[in-house]
Amino acid sequence: MSQPLRISLAEAVRDAAARLLRQAGWPAARLEAELLLCEAAALPRTALFIDPDQTLNAAEQASFEKLLQRRLEGEPMAYILGRRGFHALELRIAPGVLIPRPETELLVDWAVEIMPAHKPLQCADLGTGSGAIALAMAHARPAWTLYAVERDAAALAVAAGNARRLEVENVCLVQGDWLAGFACESLDLVVANPPYVRTADPHLACGDLRFEPTLALTAGVDGLSAIRRILPQAARVLRPGGRLLLEHGWQQGAEVRDLLRLAGWCGIVTRRDLAGLERATGARRAPRRQPTG
Repeated sequence: MSQPLRISLAEAVRDAAARLLRQAGWPAARLEAELLLCEAAALPRTALFIDPDQTLNAAEQASFEKLLQRRLEGEPMAYILGRRGFHALELRIAPGVLIPRPETELLVDWAVEIMPAHKPLQCADLGTGSGAIALAMAHARPAWTLYAVERDAAALAVAAGNARRLEVENVCLVQGDWLAGFACESLDLVVANPPYVRTADPHLACGDLRFEPTLALTAGVDGLSAIRRILPQAARVLRPGGRLLLEHGWQQGAEVRDLLRLAGWCGIVTRRDLAGLERATGARRAPRRQPTG
């Protein structure tokens, strides 16, 4: 029986990148081909440049082809590789858990900028998923306690695994529905990347979104039902002057500001992401009213 033709690393990357570009139109086709090949052959990416003529054995070729087929079918790279970088951390990711995105790092940067670094603050990350926001904030601010809140048990298990692997000790994992389990005026900061996609949004049938959990993406007809639920709960559990930071869709800034204004929040500010799009809105809980008379 003839042996399968052995191909070099350079040839494997070239051919796979061409297939990804031709069949799927991925703009990062070469990078994705390199990452998939390194995963299949258990190689560091530097091997592609140091020894591009190194050949793959049959098992490595077969593994690479399986990974490549998954990507050609549209499965997100984060699920295929089982990991995703976020705010200088590498997180383990599993199907059924929302994939962290670079624009969400804005919430982390904003929180660590405006809150006192060395005070023992009590903070909650709502809908933590893989734990991305909570772990990044906890890593950046060791004096804070982060409550990573997640309704889905499988997602919470992924967050717990990331916390153990990264040895982040100032994170407490909480299975619950938003802020329902927290006492009145017990928190200094609430951050959330809640579902905010309209249920009929055609983008749900495109790209990575086809593979991600619908419950972590969609929030009613206008995409704002989760934020509407969070606002009164956050007003209850935040101390006077406490902060709320919310990610939202790039076209939802004005609507989120209106919701906050109508609910009596103050200091309402929207920040833009690196693409210049309105991406997150923050506000302060109003101070207690002093009794009169």
